[in-house]
Amino acid sequence: MTSPTQPTPAASHHLGRARELLAAHPVVDGHNDLPWALRQHVRYDLDRLDIADDQRGRLHTDIPRLRAGGVGAQFWSVYVRSDLAGDDAVSATLEQIDVVGRLLTRYPADLARALSAEDMETARGEGRIASLMGAEGGHSINNSLATLRALYALGVRYMTLTHNDNIAWADSATDEPGVGGLSAFGHEVVREMNRVGMLVDLSHVADSTMRHALAASAAPVIFSHSSSRAVCDHPRNVPDDVLALLPANGGVAMATFVPKFILPAAVEWTRAADDNMRAHGLHHLDTTPRAMKIHEEFEAANPRPVATAATVADHLDHMREVAGVDHIGIGGDYDGTAFTPAGLDDVAGYPNLVAELLHRGWSEADLAKLTWQNAVRALRGAEDVARDLQETRGPSVATIDQLDAV
Repeated sequence: MTSPTQPTPAASHHLGRARELLAAHPVVDGHNDLPWALRQHVRYDLDRLDIADDQRGRLHTDIPRLRAGGVGAQFWSVYVRSDLAGDDAVSATLEQIDVVGRLLTRYPADLARALSAEDMETARGEGRIASLMGAEGGHSINNSLATLRALYALGVRYMTLTHNDNIAWADSATDEPGVGGLSAFGHEVVREMNRVGMLVDLSHVADSTMRHALAASAAPVIFSHSSSRAVCDHPRNVPDDVLALLPANGGVAMATFVPKFILPAAVEWTRAADDNMRAHGLHHLDTTPRAMKIHEEFEAANPRPVATAATVADHLDHMREVAGVDHIGIGGDYDGTAFTPAGLDDVAGYPNLVAELLHRGWSEADLAKLTWQNAVRALRGAEDVARDLQETRGPSVATIDQLDAV
């Protein structure tokens, strides 16, 4: 296995070929937190932060770098922090959806609204970046299946069942066991997501939740931004036994770039950096300029272990071996993390990863599946299941009080 701490210099010889491949089979990225970054930086005032211009130093994402990176479709995360709850979480999610819509209106030559797999293909043919949305955390629906349906009607095409904290009906990977995976209402949420055509996203959830959801889902699931636990033992990653279930389900695990999830040496360092943020009265996920200054001061005193494109490639090699090449993808988590790997510093970096995989002997056919085809197929599969289910079942009116009553 290539050392996860060093880039492969020979991979640079494959950059031209990587860019050619991405021109034909661009990246579908499963998770980008630009909407939340716009909330944090400028409170959604797009005149103050124009992504038509290079925003290097402020953001990981802008249109010139998306183009340079060969991105053809982006699931924009309409994430809200899990310390927002109830109607506050719903309102904040609606604000996130609103800003994605405003971006689409503001940049129509570059960004195309996509609500289906067919829309993704159409946008690719037009040379525009297909823009979809994913809600990050079941707290965004406030225990309401009607709210889930409303988010779908507004364009949300996946929902991550939890974020970093448990919710009433599902356990998170980074919280103590609660309901033991999915509660009865949690199973009903999965069934209703299948019925409407919303992808079930299992990033962030506990192993028990992963297994319950895979058993309950009639449609392909995704992991929008999770890597291999066998390569880096972090609860945010996917264990091998779950990866092995994806072929039967048709789902896709999309490897993330977040160093603390992919590089074992970065796990403890990040824990200390997060503690330092809290000591300064800031949320550990804060990436505002003030927060980044504190991070940089900490890093100067405590050198950071650096992941590379080779680190991510190690994860993809293993995920391909266990799940198969038809069931892997990419979900960078740009603008949702303070730190990124060398060579994958921002959304312009995808060619470096493809070049690394070419250097390792990945075929162009396999890379086309990784970058574009698998994610499109998973969404199309969810649409097909929904079409069938809607012929036999109407909207669920179940409530959490009914199904989870003790």
